[in-house]
Amino acid sequence: IENTVNWNNPQPVNFWTSIQGLPTFIIALIGLVGNAVVLWLLGFHMHRNALSVYILNLAGADFLFLCFHVIVSLNKLNLTFLSFLAFILKYLPIVMICSYLTGLSMLSAISAERCLSILCPIWYRCHRPIHTSAVICAILWALSLLLSILDVYHCTFLSTNFNYWCQTFSFITAAWLIILFMVLSISSLTLLIKVICGSRRVPLTRLYVTIGLTVLVFLFCGLPVGIMNSLLSWIHKNHMSLHFLNITLFLSSINSSANPIIYLFVGSCRRGQHHRRQRPLLKLVLEKAFQDIPEVEKSGESLPQETMESITSS
Repeated sequence: IENTVNWNNPQPVNFWTSIQGLPTFIIALIGLVGNAVVLWLLGFHMHRNALSVYILNLAGADFLFLCFHVIVSLNKLNLTFLSFLAFILKYLPIVMICSYLTGLSMLSAISAERCLSILCPIWYRCHRPIHTSAVICAILWALSLLLSILDVYHCTFLSTNFNYWCQTFSFITAAWLIILFMVLSISSLTLLIKVICGSRRVPLTRLYVTIGLTVLVFLFCGLPVGIMNSLLSWIHKNHMSLHFLNITLFLSSINSSANPIIYLFVGSCRRGQHHRRQRPLLKLVLEKAFQDIPEVEKSGESLPQETMESITSS
C-alpha cells in the first residue's frame, strides 16, 4: 500500500492526475461522516454490550482508513500545503495498514462471536468472561499496529539491503490476513447454514442481515486490496500492477464507507405495510440494525422489537 504514495516526489499536476483522486475523495468524505456518527452514537449515547464494542472498534478502524484515503486523494492534487506535513505523512502507511488489519480483525471477531453464541449458547451466555470483547479488541489493535510498523519499516524506511526482512514481515502479514479470512469465512458460512438449513434453524434477525451484508461488501470491496498488496511484495512492480492496486484501494474506500449505510438500511427497513409513517431517530435505527430478536408478524403487521440483544456488558 505504501507504494502508491510518493510524498517526496509528487507527480506533475494535470487534469487526469487530479481527477483520479476525486471519486475516492468524495466517497471517503461520506464514509467519514457516517462512521463519525456511528462512533458518536455507540460511544456516548447507547448502552455498550459485547457486540457494540466490536462495532465501535470497527467504525474507528474504518474512520482511520478513510482519513488516509482523503489525504492520499489530496496528495494527487499536488497541493503545496501538504509539504508542511511531510514528517507526519511519511508514517501514514502504518496507519492505513493497521486500520485495514484491525477492520478485518473486528469483522472476523463479530462473525466468530455470533457463531459461538449459536454453537455454544449456554457457555456464551453464562460462562463467557465479562470483558472478553474489550480484551480481544485491545489485542487485535496491538497486533495490527505491530505488524504494520514492522512491515512498513522494513519495506519502506530501510534500504534494499534489508529486502529479506521486508519479504519476511510481508509474509507474516499475509499469513495473518489468511488466518483472519479463514475465520471470517468459516464462521460466516456456519451462520448462513444455521439460518437457512437444518431442522433447528436459527430465526433470521436484523443482526444476521447486518453481519451478512457487511461480510458480503467486504469480500467484494475490502478483500482485493489486501490480496493485491500482499502480491506486490513477491511480484515485479510495474505500471499495470500499481494500476490494479489503485483500483483495489478505491474499492476499499467503498467498503469502509458502506458499513454505516448498511446499518441505516437494515435498521430503517420495515416489515409490513401498516406502520405509522414517522422518522425514526438515528439511535433507534442503529439499535434495530443490531437487534437479535426475531420480529413476530401477526395479522399482517410486524411487532418491532426496540431492544438490542441482552449480552453482558463489556
